Amino acid sequence: MATRTDTPNTPENPRVGRTARSAGLRRVLLATAAAAMVMVPTACGYAEASDRISSGGSGHGAHATAPVADREDQPGTAQDPAQDATGEQDAQRGRGEENRADRADENARNGQGRGAGQEAPAEGQDAEPAADEGGDQDAAGGGEKINGLDVLARDCSRSELAPHDGFQKGDRCVSTAFGEVGDADRNPTLLITKFPQQVQEGQAFSIDVTTRNLKRDRFLGAAAGGYYLESSLLDENGIQRGHFHTACRMISLDEAPAPGEKPAFFVATQDNQGGAGESTVTVDVTGLPKGVAQCSSWAGDGSHRIPMMERADQTPAFDSVRIQVV
Repeated sequence: MATRTDTPNTPENPRVGRTARSAGLRRVLLATAAAAMVMVPTACGYAEASDRISSGGSGHGAHATAPVADREDQPGTAQDPAQDATGEQDAQRGRGEENRADRADENARNGQGRGAGQEAPAEGQDAEPAADEGGDQDAAGGGEKINGLDVLARDCSRSELAPHDGFQKGDRCVSTAFGEVGDADRNPTLLITKFPQQVQEGQAFSIDVTTRNLKRDRFLGAAAGGYYLESSLLDENGIQRGHFHTACRMISLDEAPAPGEKPAFFVATQDNQGGAGESTVTVDVTGLPKGVAQCSSWAGDGSHRIPMMERADQTPAFDSVRIQVV
């Protein structure tokens, strides 16, 4: 990348002697070295200000690489006060071009993004439609135009989070495809059809869970590394394959529950039954502590995600009831 100096780029006069010529050369070399020393910490400064979505370029050491759009828009850090505004714009433009090239190279190696040999659009240029998805690259936001909508991401190729490995960990990016979704009239539903209104503390009880259009034959153990690992699958009749969960947690009636707390009871049901039509399972619940219990059941595909529905206005396959424990 060419560096900018404040020394005019004019041809030397042939009559100038060796001493003057050497002094001029030394000034050019010193100015060039100073500009290079300024630009290196600037790149690290932008890396430190990065977010989780990356352009794909390599960072400095443990630093993550900031998005191209963010890097070109935000002010630099550790700048030499002597560098003028034009020099700053040139330096930022050069860094943006380098990182766009790095991203294209990395995506080409990984078989991701825009494909081998294709660079991201330069600043101010319109992107070409993606051949495989029919979308336009949004250079400013880093997303795509698909169906007239701004889509920020469709995979993990630009995420800085570690890949999800099938175990129950957060702060990861899951690359497993959503998989198969059935027709609306074959999508799974679920209802808790029988449960007690009140039980004693520590008393065992049971609830009945009725499912429809759920073939309960797929269960990849989450503790064994099967969490979010498998795409959604349908059977030969277009019926969702999977299982269902049942959990009871103690709640307050005037505030939302804490998200990370473990429930007082949990079980997954994969009994190789069910399918099209209704099927009822009796779930035995162990004793609960005093208070209000929220007992819920929800369908899961083979990797524990609530099954997809054909339409956005369909209710997913879940149900909840409240039971007083005295």
